[in-house]
Amino acid sequence: MARDQLQVLNALDVAKTQLYHFTTIVIAGMGFFTDAYDLFSISLVAKLLGRLYYTKAGAPKPGVLPPSVSSSVTGVALVGTLIGQLFFGWLGDKMGRKKVYGLTLLIMIVCSIASGFSFGHTPKGVMASLCFFRFWLGFGIGGDYPLSATIMAEYANKKTRGAFIAAVFAMQGMGILFSGIISLIVSSAFDRKFHRPTYEQNPALSTPPEADYVWRIVLMFGALPAALTFYWRMKMPETARYTALVAKNAKQAATDMGKVLNVDFEAEEEKVEKISRGKANNFGLFSKEFLRRHGLHLFGTTSTWFLLDIAFYSQNLFQKDVLSAIGWIPPAKTMSGLHEVFRIAKAQTLIALCSTVPGYWFTVAFIDIMGRFAIQLMGFFFMTVFMFAVAIPYEHWKTHHLGFVMMYALTFFFANFGPNATTFVVPAEIFPARLRSTCHGISAAAGKAGAIIGAYGFLYAAQNQDKAKTDAGYPPGIGIKNALIILGCINALGMICTFAVPESNGKSLEEASQETFGDDDEVEGV
Repeated sequence: MARDQLQVLNALDVAKTQLYHFTTIVIAGMGFFTDAYDLFSISLVAKLLGRLYYTKAGAPKPGVLPPSVSSSVTGVALVGTLIGQLFFGWLGDKMGRKKVYGLTLLIMIVCSIASGFSFGHTPKGVMASLCFFRFWLGFGIGGDYPLSATIMAEYANKKTRGAFIAAVFAMQGMGILFSGIISLIVSSAFDRKFHRPTYEQNPALSTPPEADYVWRIVLMFGALPAALTFYWRMKMPETARYTALVAKNAKQAATDMGKVLNVDFEAEEEKVEKISRGKANNFGLFSKEFLRRHGLHLFGTTSTWFLLDIAFYSQNLFQKDVLSAIGWIPPAKTMSGLHEVFRIAKAQTLIALCSTVPGYWFTVAFIDIMGRFAIQLMGFFFMTVFMFAVAIPYEHWKTHHLGFVMMYALTFFFANFGPNATTFVVPAEIFPARLRSTCHGISAAAGKAGAIIGAYGFLYAAQNQDKAKTDAGYPPGIGIKNALIILGCINALGMICTFAVPESNGKSLEEASQETFGDDDEVEGV
């Protein structure tokens, strides 16, 4: 039988869904909205950057970012995110969720704006300064992963906790959608004001100098949603679980949650002291006791997130094939620079509406009904099936566009109604309060390591085996069909690793993390 729960924590576990839950979702979710906007908006303007800074006079096609520059501009934020997840995850357990939460948001606001002011007299100078600011932007974004998940988990009731954490993560889909909409509006407005012929008609005039403002405005707009939530983040009280179980301040926890729930709580200082001396609450991250209790769990959360993100971020491998096949993005030379931004943004917006966003919200709707384990296993299973369905008859799909698009959409629908959401939710539930943010940060960092491999390692690997048919600047690879078969195998491996992840549905955080034990639990000094 579990030890008696603290009154204030039990009240949070059984609280009916009320205004403060939705307020927390919005405050934490808007951070993720900004995260997704900033990380995905660069793909919308990358082609424009190539035209502006790397077009050569007399070339038959408009300029594109060289492979090394393209990898740096888009990948440096992922590297910053990985480092930020580890650092701020650790700091969130040391200093408290609230103190660190405001800092990450401030970094995101400053660096979003600074990205738009990237300076330089040469293309290399502009790209170098853009990379610098995007690294630190990613660093701030990285902190939002463990902190948003941990704060939402520690505020939620146990009945709908999964849906609340998943709703925070689902704002990522809204951020992707919003980045497409903003790019549509800005590129359309500039195209009307500074309309230009296609590159085919007049290469020199196809991209007006004013287009340099477009990518800067799009990137800077990411600061707005973050700035709107900064005041409310600063007003949030520290979570009761951190205050009571980590800071060991029972009185402050009772006072803070009393204001949130409009209920008077007794400051159970003796009970907090007794819990803090328990064996279950005194081992560190690198101890044998942690390895015994949570080693397999940490392997499960890190491995599944790592494997998922390899597949999830590698969607860029065949996104261009999908969009070209259905005619959403014509050849670059048949468009002006501003019109190309518009077409790319339109395509991403439609993909987000039809596939990305619905998958996230299906998880929100079903995660507390089906459970985390079932959704993750199902997601990996269907990702495996549809990835193989795309890969094995790959030549067939080149002439059957509708089926190809359906396979593509279903693969990523089940990524979002599956492990892309659950890998975010579970690490916030199954580790002790004093290590929760750290372990979530480690799990998320493993995911970003997979993202880097998926987005860039497979971009090189998927190049045509015939050197004459590779993309400009890339060496020959194993071919897109073989790359997709490997990705299908990676999804299958993710399904196997899911069996190392425990089910936390319906349990309090203390039960799921094994912080509550029976009377036979050892207590130091008793």
